[in-house]
Amino acid sequence: MPPEQTRAILAICLMAAFADQHKDDREREHIRRITESLAADAGIDLLKVYQDVLLGRIPLEAAVAALDTPGLRQLAFEMAVGVVDADGVHNAQETAFLDRLRAALGLSLDAAEDYTRQADEIAELPLDATAAPAADARETAGARPATAAGESTGRAASPDDTELNKAILNAAILNGALELLPQSLASMAIIPLQTRLVYRIGKAHGYELDRGHITDFLATVGIGLTSQYVEQFGRKLIGGLLGKVLGKTGKTVGSAATGSAFSFATTYALGQVAKRYYAGGRTLGGDALKASFSGLLGEARSLQQRYTPEIEQRARTLDVGKLMRELRA
Repeated sequence: MPPEQTRAILAICLMAAFADQHKDDREREHIRRITESLAADAGIDLLKVYQDVLLGRIPLEAAVAALDTPGLRQLAFEMAVGVVDADGVHNAQETAFLDRLRAALGLSLDAAEDYTRQADEIAELPLDATAAPAADARETAGARPATAAGESTGRAASPDDTELNKAILNAAILNGALELLPQSLASMAIIPLQTRLVYRIGKAHGYELDRGHITDFLATVGIGLTSQYVEQFGRKLIGGLLGKVLGKTGKTVGSAATGSAFSFATTYALGQVAKRYYAGGRTLGGDALKASFSGLLGEARSLQQRYTPEIEQRARTLDVGKLMRELRA
C-alpha cells in the first residue's frame, strides 16, 4: 500500500480515537507511543500524522480523498468502527463522527449499519460467561498447561491455579490466532476476550468486577483499550495482512507473526498479573503492577514461540462468526 494511503487510514483511525474528546492522559500517551512504534516499523513519519490529527490540522475530507478504491474506503470505515468500539459501544460524539465518515467515504448506509451492528455486538459481549472458556479449552486440546510466569514449578499448584493457568493460556492462544486472521472483526474480539479473562480471574478470587474497574486495571498495567486496537490494526496494515481484505495478494500467515506474538504475549501477561493482583487481595500499587506486567510480558514473548504451532492451527480452523455466536450465548 502506498505511504499516502497508509497515512490516510491511520489518520482516520486517530480521528476516531479522539472523536469522543474524553480520552484520559494515559490513553493519549499510549496512542502516542504506539504511533511512534508503528512509524519506526513502517518507515513513515506517522508521528507528524498523530500531531496533525491531535491539533485538527488534517481535515477528514483530505484523508478520505487519498483512498481511491472502494476496498480502501470500506477498510477505513471498518477500522474507525473498531477504534470507537474498543472501549465500549460508541457514544453520541463517536456516532456523529462515524456518520460523517460514512458520508465522506460514500458508503452505503445499509452496509455501514450492518457492519456497525456486528461490531457493537462484539463490544457488548457479556463479562460473565461460563461456556466460552470450556469451548476454548476444547479447541486447544493438547496445548501444554503453563505455570504462572515467575512461579516456581516446585510449588504444588492448587486446583484453582491450574484451572486459571489453563484459561489464561487458552485465551492467549485464541487471541494470537485471531490476530492472524485478516478480518477486522477478528481483531475487534481480542479486547473483549481480555476483559472477560480479567473478570473470570477476579471472580475466581471472590471479586465481582465491572467494566469500569477492568478498564482502569488495564490502563494501570499499561494497556489502553483504544490504543491496543490501534496497534493491532496498525501492525496488520503495515505488515500487509490487510491486503487479503482488499482482494489483493496478501502475505502469508507468517507475515502476521509480530501482531500474533503481541496479542498472545499481552493476553498471557495480563492474565498472570491479574492472577497475582487478585490472589494478593488487590494490594499491589500502580508502579508494582506496571513492573510486574512488563516482566511477565518478556517471559510471555518467549513462551509464544513454544505455542506457535497451536496458534497457527487454531487460526486455520477458526470461524469468527461461530466464535462470536458462542461468546454471546
